[in-house]
Amino acid sequence: MVADRSETDAERIDRSWNELLQELRVSQTGVQILSGFLLTLPFQQRFTQLGPFYRAVFLIAFVLATLATVLLVAPASSHRVLFHKHEKDVLVETADRLAKAGLTALALTVPAVVLLIFGVVVGAAAGLVASGLVLMLFVVCWLVLPLALLRRHSSAREGHGP
Repeated sequence: MVADRSETDAERIDRSWNELLQELRVSQTGVQILSGFLLTLPFQQRFTQLGPFYRAVFLIAFVLATLATVLLVAPASSHRVLFHKHEKDVLVETADRLAKAGLTALALTVPAVVLLIFGVVVGAAAGLVASGLVLMLFVVCWLVLPLALLRRHSSAREGHGP
């Protein structure tokens, strides 16, 4: 939290809600495109040639993409239910949790899709390696980097005094 920001609780909650909406717009677009891609696969001629392993990977990816879609769109539905009920703080807290869960589902969906694509095109070993690398990239970019920046910023702030 920024110490020099002078805002009321209501202003902070409104700002948090608006920032969260912007983040959800980006995430929803990505997950919807990915879900659309997955929806087309079973209707492709080569899909019937997939072995049981890749069919399972497809189903896992599809379930994860569906879960990510549900979780990332849920804040809009929650807003409709809570609209004009003076519970925006509850909405922001709930939407934050849903967004985190949705992003986690998305971060698991993409490596599953990479496994499916690389596995079918190049082979199982390449699929597993590519999928593992993508998963590591998500962990680094979406978790390790922000936490490192937070730690560095907190240390810098403590070093300069109050």
